[in-house]
Amino acid sequence: MKIKNFNIDHNSPVFIIAELSANHNGSLDTAIETIRAAKRTGANAIKLQTYTADTMTLDVHKPDFMLSQGTIWDGKYLHDLYKEAYTPWEWHKRLFEVAEEEGLICFSSPFDSTAVQLLEDLNVPAYKIASFEITDIPLIELVASKGKPIIISTGIADSEDIELALGACKRMGNDEIVLLKCTSSYPAPIEEANMIMVRDLAERYNVISGLSDHTIGATVPIVSTVMGAKVIEKHFILDKSIGGPDASFSMDEAEFTEMVKAVREAESAIGKVDYSLTAKQKKGREFARSIYVTENIKKGEKITRENIRAIRPGYGLHPKHYNDVLGKSANEDLERGTALSLNHLA
Repeated sequence: MKIKNFNIDHNSPVFIIAELSANHNGSLDTAIETIRAAKRTGANAIKLQTYTADTMTLDVHKPDFMLSQGTIWDGKYLHDLYKEAYTPWEWHKRLFEVAEEEGLICFSSPFDSTAVQLLEDLNVPAYKIASFEITDIPLIELVASKGKPIIISTGIADSEDIELALGACKRMGNDEIVLLKCTSSYPAPIEEANMIMVRDLAERYNVISGLSDHTIGATVPIVSTVMGAKVIEKHFILDKSIGGPDASFSMDEAEFTEMVKAVREAESAIGKVDYSLTAKQKKGREFARSIYVTENIKKGEKITRENIRAIRPGYGLHPKHYNDVLGKSANEDLERGTALSLNHLA
């Protein structure tokens, strides 16, 4: 799978996405500077969300439309929240241009068909399906029909929802799919991260898997990397002091930079299955145990447990020979501290 100039497969580096979301706080200048800051962190991509309050919900003040699910936004009506949080559509072209200037891949999460059309006009290189849209099969079919990689969050999905979403993509002839493990709490408790699912998603559904993270800190992204994540998405904010709907679970520039560094170090630490030794490891074997003469031995004298031992360093006979050499005779005088070899034995 290729998103613009970045190859994503089971052997590739992690594709790290800085999620802008509502963290522009209504300012185009802040949005632009956030993209520039994302580049400085080492992120590979910046992701937007493409919706308006009216494409998301109705401006209705009835109980159904008030948030009351134990979120940080409880007490707000959906329309009011989305009106505050949305990224104006007239900004999109400029934000894509800034990302291009910075060498960042820019793409977005569409929430209806009009958003898909806007993004197609901007030649978006990939699409993201948000957690709460995984059940919107017509939207997924429309996005999949564009023939571009699709990253799908599974935050509210059970196995049937995932299978329906995958089926929608494949009906459209699109199998360039990434599934992200996501905990749809804001912020998400670390004990609910369940990172073993990253590996299971990849194995069970034969796709690239990754993480959409709402926990605080870098622990979960690091663990996801070890579990095989090839895409990591994390909310990014220029400065938490500006506030906004997503500020409390977003990383600032210093935090995001440290996360990127930690993920890259985790990738290096994973390595590969290889039982051969590096030159440094071979040199280290000099500190292994080997058989040494521990008491002076005269020519013709027997080798016994009293005059040899397996000790450090490792220049003598391998300890596997210890029982074999017991009872043999020395063919020359051997001084205490001599590294024993088979050539010393009659």
